[in-house]
Amino acid sequence: MTTAGLWVDAHLHADKYGEAERDAMLRGAFEDGIAAVVAVSTDLASCEMNRALARRFAGRVLPAYGFHPEQPVPDATELDTMFRWIRERNAEGERFAIGEVGLPYYTRTDAERKGQPFDERPHLELLDRFAALAAELDRPLVLHAVYEDADKALDAAERRGVRRLHFHWFKGAESTVKRMIDLRCRISVTPDVLYEEEIRSLVRTYPLELTMTETDGPWPFEGPFAGKPTRPAMVKEAAKAIAALKEMPVLAVQERLLQNAVEFYELQG
Repeated sequence: MTTAGLWVDAHLHADKYGEAERDAMLRGAFEDGIAAVVAVSTDLASCEMNRALARRFAGRVLPAYGFHPEQPVPDATELDTMFRWIRERNAEGERFAIGEVGLPYYTRTDAERKGQPFDERPHLELLDRFAALAAELDRPLVLHAVYEDADKALDAAERRGVRRLHFHWFKGAESTVKRMIDLRCRISVTPDVLYEEEIRSLVRTYPLELTMTETDGPWPFEGPFAGKPTRPAMVKEAAKAIAALKEMPVLAVQERLLQNAVEFYELQG
């Protein structure tokens, strides 16, 4: 991967942008100083599309292959097909991460609020399977796991021996944050760090050397970004906000955030 650029969007749903705008958006991002993006997947079709983007933008798009947890778990045949496909990519020597995977916090708690039954067991089993795969292939594991679900994800990762853990858009208790820091887990910070106190508090606490930036695009943001389409270049503003919260020079923080993403995802070489 190349690192020509100063910022990394470490969590982007590139495949979720409209076909007509996707390539132009990525080209524009790289021309605007974005070194690379990590294109996370939500299912097998998403994996295949992100693989195609990684080939089209060689050295600038790193794909992550997985199944987003905020949706029903597929049947065994569909899952076996996905895991076989990922192993084929590994056998071919491709660069990729595992993700986005995790647990369905928002779906589960919404069902609980409505008094509806929710069986978390299939999701826990699938997370365990992805953690085992990440450990087996020695790939970064990109996690959608917030609040109490983060501890469940940490349990699975520790049990399986995953070496590199990235919690995207994390929110959670101080005890969980401490555990994540002790385990050297990475987090990535979205543009809502400009206006969301929960995220701002996390940034003040979390070590800079374990922090990256992301947009989770095309997810829309509020505050100064209200009504604006989400683009990778928004990580520039997140980096500035992190510098302000850390009371450090912007350039030093920017360089460290870039280094973190490059090292964690092995974006150079």
